[in-house]
Amino acid sequence: MSGTLWLASAGVLAGVAAVAAGGAGYMAGDEDAGPALMERSPIATVWAGHPVGFCLLTDGDDQFVAFYDADRKMTVGRRRLPGGEWRLAQPDETLGWDSHNYVTMALDRDGYLHLSGNMHCSPLVYYRTAAQRDIGTFERVPAMVGDREDRCTYPEFMRGPVGELIFTYRDGQSGSGDQIYNVYDPDGRSWRRLIDGPLVTGEGRMNAYLEGPVRGPDGWFHLCWVWRDTPDCATNHDICYARSRDLVHWETSAGEPLATPITPETCEVIDPVPPGGGAINGNTRIGFDTQGRVIVSYHKFDDAGHTQIYNARREATGWVIYQASDWAERWDFSGGGSIPFRIGVGPVEAGDDGVLTQAFGHFAHGSGRWRLDEATLKPAEVLAPKRTLPPGLGEPVGEFPGLEVHVTPGEGASAEPGVRYWLRWETLGPNRDRPREAAPPPSSLEVLKVREG
Repeated sequence: MSGTLWLASAGVLAGVAAVAAGGAGYMAGDEDAGPALMERSPIATVWAGHPVGFCLLTDGDDQFVAFYDADRKMTVGRRRLPGGEWRLAQPDETLGWDSHNYVTMALDRDGYLHLSGNMHCSPLVYYRTAAQRDIGTFERVPAMVGDREDRCTYPEFMRGPVGELIFTYRDGQSGSGDQIYNVYDPDGRSWRRLIDGPLVTGEGRMNAYLEGPVRGPDGWFHLCWVWRDTPDCATNHDICYARSRDLVHWETSAGEPLATPITPETCEVIDPVPPGGGAINGNTRIGFDTQGRVIVSYHKFDDAGHTQIYNARREATGWVIYQASDWAERWDFSGGGSIPFRIGVGPVEAGDDGVLTQAFGHFAHGSGRWRLDEATLKPAEVLAPKRTLPPGLGEPVGEFPGLEVHVTPGEGASAEPGVRYWLRWETLGPNRDRPREAAPPPSSLEVLKVREG
């Protein structure tokens, strides 16, 4: 998913910068060895009054970017690598104060660009280029399928099992919404429903906040989610799961078919966390152990009322839930709008060395990684944060009080092996999607070219 801010409403992972005390979290940690910064180049100045997600896409020698400029105008750019000048264009979209309204982008099989964003329970915003790779030819497309496109949120482009371009979004609102999936026909340059109706529906009583689908080492697409009853984030409940080979036919972890749309009554519940039980959208993760077994990670309150991270693994007898953390603090959250996360959880990851690790961030304990015992999924050791960026990039350059650094990894791949591109910019933190009396000066949006360690 594009957009990488620690926002409860966006439900996307962007590092633990907002929860680590005084640092940039595990994305810009302080280990001695790691990646090297090869180039740091500005694109434009951008709005800094509140956070919203941007998108960077690299395809060989072509690089594309989508963001909101200093005047909050949606802006797209293209340059040729290495080191070409940015050419910019602006679709007719202006950002308000809503941190849900990130912008996302994809390139189809034939080289046409697709762009979506600036939506929160609003009519579909979708642009496509009339010429291959030409940002100057973006045209507003008023409809994809033409149905259920009046209350769209959380647009995402993804790839299907044979590389087909898929677009998903929520139809409805927080507390009452359905998840829609469309698939693109590049020959006809048209969209159709991937399945008849939504994949997941709250039937007007709730909505699902999904993580995934994530394609695992077993070839399955894995999906997990929490339900939410109202716009109040405290009403999240029930950790749920489904899997599919083709994103059309779905089943439980035991292989029992699931008819679509999946409902609160038909879904597989991993952990029946009640409303007010400490689970939140945006902090559910899908990972795997060295045997390829799926692990769903999340947090909830323990019996003492403290917030703990849990890992649920699908084993031979069913889901087995393991408590990973042993903290004495509670993170209380409630209300609507985009909120800063005070605790962060990453997926369980199996390294090439056969070691399981899991990143975490905590408002009182900082950021790090656990080395997990594979049998018990208990932390056996606390490791330094994983370095994916060189040091020195996590501190704000701007002097306005409260500025935070945002870094998001680029999608796609460059023609240079071992190189990855990132975006970096600075904004104030979330403000529950409400205007501020004073905004900081615009910040610099930069591309970081990093040689991976």
